[in-house]
Amino acid sequence: MRLRRGPEALWLVRHGESEGNVLREAAYRESLQEIALTTRDADVPLTPRGEEQSRAFGRWLAAQPEHLWPTAVVSSPFVRARETARLALEAAGGPVARLEVDVDERLRDRELGLLDGLTWRGIVAKYPEEAERKRRLGKFLHRPPGGESWADICLRLRSFYADAARDLTGERVLLVAHDAVIHLTRVVVEGLAEDEAVRISDETPYGNAALTSYELEPGGYRLTGFNGAVGDAAR
Repeated sequence: MRLRRGPEALWLVRHGESEGNVLREAAYRESLQEIALTTRDADVPLTPRGEEQSRAFGRWLAAQPEHLWPTAVVSSPFVRARETARLALEAAGGPVARLEVDVDERLRDRELGLLDGLTWRGIVAKYPEEAERKRRLGKFLHRPPGGESWADICLRLRSFYADAARDLTGERVLLVAHDAVIHLTRVVVEGLAEDEAVRISDETPYGNAALTSYELEPGGYRLTGFNGAVGDAAR
């Protein structure tokens, strides 16, 4: 099933670069078992580069034709997403800067449960049976103990977009969220199959402050951009 009607447009932007992104890349580069996070995932802040990426997105947004500006903004509750939304709207200025940012927990990042803070090397070393279960079930259906599968995220996104269809009809909606949420929005909005969603995710690392956009047409939503670099800040 795919999303048929609702907001006039859905623009989804991933948060700017976060401290967690930097530490995760370092852990994989150095073949470590753990990612050196000292806060809850929900509290991880943006890096200075991520802050500038957020402002750059806002400047880009302000440069678009006025009829394309968002009229409603919804963010994940995680700090890195809320800060991206705040900085982007401030940088956009004008009517966009005066928009209220609604926060919806259904847009939060994936919960990894027992595997939170581990690299793949760490999962294999600490929980070999869970690593094997993940290999067997695949990326879409594997649910870590205490965490979520991609299918679980789809369920909460279906709930969110059903409410958006009711409450935000006719609005141009800017969503500030996470790469998993944006990838799986394609499943909910376009009706992508499991294997196609996994293939796109594997082949297309999603950039910080990158934009995915849909416009509503008579037959449903048309994808007008995916993982697009915008603004004048380096990704």
